[in-house]
Amino acid sequence: MNDMEMARLERADLAEFLATLTPEQWEQPSLCKDWRIRDVVAHMISYEELGRWGLLRRFAKGKFLYANDVGVREFSLLGPEQLLQFLGEHLVPRGLTAGFGGMIALVDGTIHHQDIRRPLGIPRQIPTDRLTRVLDATLPNPRLGAWHRIRGLRLHANDIDWSHGTGPEVTGTGEALLLAITGRPSVLGELTGPGRKILADRIGA
Repeated sequence: MNDMEMARLERADLAEFLATLTPEQWEQPSLCKDWRIRDVVAHMISYEELGRWGLLRRFAKGKFLYANDVGVREFSLLGPEQLLQFLGEHLVPRGLTAGFGGMIALVDGTIHHQDIRRPLGIPRQIPTDRLTRVLDATLPNPRLGAWHRIRGLRLHANDIDWSHGTGPEVTGTGEALLLAITGRPSVLGELTGPGRKILADRIGA
């Protein structure tokens, strides 16, 4: 299965889950600093209909580093039903998120799906093919900073057939490793091994 199809399935799973949330749950904090769950959804869809010039304006307005916040603000007037409808109309990625054959949408969608679920205490089992693909795609991504956090460490997933690197080992579920290497300190308690403290220090926990 290619990245685009996995991204579509990930978005479909997220849309199905979001449809079960109460209005109060949409307003709960996510794992993303200063973003509610509805803000995370707004971010995920905010690039879908931007053309080249729209994307350049977005980055210029946000001085590149804050382009995501600009997108969230632009979608802030949409309520949960409107956000869910927009997501349902864009299950197949387009625009920026379709980049690299859908890989951008797959990585972004999988990580943010967990950013939404974990604070609500509603876990899920990420399909193994998606999880391993996202782990592999996350490591070299300069925007996510994983390469800096994991240098000189060995990552070992204890629930799927996946490992990476050499050095002091960090062990945990594939999902916990994914969230840790992308800077979510709340999962560090789920990891073990001699490399855990090094990873924690790099995350800033």
